[in-house]
Amino acid sequence: MIEKLQKKFALSRQGAVDLVKGCAACVLQNLSFMFPVGILYRLVGDLMEGPISGSRTAFYIAGCVCCVALILLATWFQYNATYFATYVESGVRRISLAEKLRKIPLSFFGKKDLADLTSTIMADCTFLEQAFSHFIPELIGAMISTVLVAVGLFAVDWRMALAALWVMPVAFAIVGFSARIQGKLNGRQMDAKMTCADGIQECIETSRDLKANNAEEEYLKGLDKKIKAVEKRAIISELGTAVFVVSATLILKLGIATAALAGSVLLVKGSLDILTFFMFLLVVSRLYDPLQGALQNLAAVISTRTNISRMNEILDHEVQSGGNTLNLKGCDVVFDHVGFAYNTGEEVLKDVSFTASQNEVTALVGPSGGGKTTVSRLAARFWDIDKGKITIGGMDISKVEPETLLSLYAIVFQDVTLFDNTIMENIRIGRKDASDEEVLAAARLANCEEFAGKLPDGWNTKIGENGCTLSGGERQRISIARAFLKNAPVILLDEATASLDVENETLIQTALSRLIKDKTVLVIAHRMRTVAGADKIVVLADGKVAEQGTPEQLMKKGGVYRHMVELQTRSQEWTLQGT
Repeated sequence: MIEKLQKKFALSRQGAVDLVKGCAACVLQNLSFMFPVGILYRLVGDLMEGPISGSRTAFYIAGCVCCVALILLATWFQYNATYFATYVESGVRRISLAEKLRKIPLSFFGKKDLADLTSTIMADCTFLEQAFSHFIPELIGAMISTVLVAVGLFAVDWRMALAALWVMPVAFAIVGFSARIQGKLNGRQMDAKMTCADGIQECIETSRDLKANNAEEEYLKGLDKKIKAVEKRAIISELGTAVFVVSATLILKLGIATAALAGSVLLVKGSLDILTFFMFLLVVSRLYDPLQGALQNLAAVISTRTNISRMNEILDHEVQSGGNTLNLKGCDVVFDHVGFAYNTGEEVLKDVSFTASQNEVTALVGPSGGGKTTVSRLAARFWDIDKGKITIGGMDISKVEPETLLSLYAIVFQDVTLFDNTIMENIRIGRKDASDEEVLAAARLANCEEFAGKLPDGWNTKIGENGCTLSGGERQRISIARAFLKNAPVILLDEATASLDVENETLIQTALSRLIKDKTVLVIAHRMRTVAGADKIVVLADGKVAEQGTPEQLMKKGGVYRHMVELQTRSQEWTLQGT
């Protein structure tokens, strides 16, 4: 049962156990509210027989005190078992989602945008928190306690019990049959929310371009439509739920009328005493309160299926796995007839084979879209290949746990990601256990001293979100300092100097020259002069290795590489000319 609850409601094992406790607590709370009905029943019976003695009065006073104490105790237990437990579970769920995302292949993120994943971790978990604390325990508690009370009512008088309880299955069936409609409505509402969230995020991220092109007003009109679509979908979803819940509640209220009518008929016929009739009216009036809430909770539980399915999509996704032991024979990176597609049927790499040897610089060049960046990502197992094999030091990377494998790589991307922290801590990302002296040594090798000394707090200056207070060259040097600090045997350089000015490019190339010494180096570059000193060139075009060899060999061959060199040489002679 625990495993089924985990799957159905996207819970941890402890969360499923706590849910069972919460349901039990709600059952006890609902049953505790029936004890005053029993006291009142006995009191009316005694009053009908004559004056109440002092001892009986004391009994009823004590009974009332006990009922109050029991209700308080049951409510306290219910509050602790539901609300406190759900706060813990929502935190556990967010952490488990984040941990799972850390292990999922990056191919998953290509199909999901940031707003969608953020909404899953934050908004969907918040909705789960509400379901865990309000909807599910109260629904199950109401159903179980009602069944127990119903058994007692049938034991007293099956005719009155049937007259009072026939509405229950009808009311629940009405709400239950709405599941498919609610699913469609909630799905459309979620789509509208995600579209709106994407639009807001895109608006913030592209505000500079929108301003530069005087496109703000037009873009905001489209965003306004997306916001109104969310409002419209929310109203439709609420209305769709309310139609079924209100109808079911009206049916439920008929139970009081049918119980009173049936009791009156039986009372007139003499087949029912007035005290039993009074007891049934008391119980039924109390019984329908939790049931009315249960109908609303049932509708709410049905609506959580959309959120739960989004969380389960992450939790059930396959992860990259492998061993934690490295058995390397050198650090050559070998692509052996590798084929890969981001999406089924759209092959990006086709039968790619080459070797990036240790102590050599291997450059990947070629036209845009040829597969250069894909090759570098596959080498680090950001994605898993579809065909062939990739090895490092003779070891198949698909059989190595990704975090263990990445300990062998230092990667310098073109687009640097920095954190809103100090320069020191941003560099320490390369190796978290590094001492301050080691961090500073890596920073000096990457020529970071030149700009760090000018900042207000030097190395301890906070650099803002994604290093917004630094220039592109300064941010890139921090990235290279991380690679120095990590001191991994394999270096991946992805257009590390592509967008820099001449001065920064010179500084960074000097730093890179220090970094790549005695390493296996894989460089992606568009500028042919950047890779002119490489030991080996691999030219990728249309997902295939068009040619490979030393720069001199490829120039003599007169193929794609030579054509690219000649084109860039001619482009350097281009100048702006006035009319």
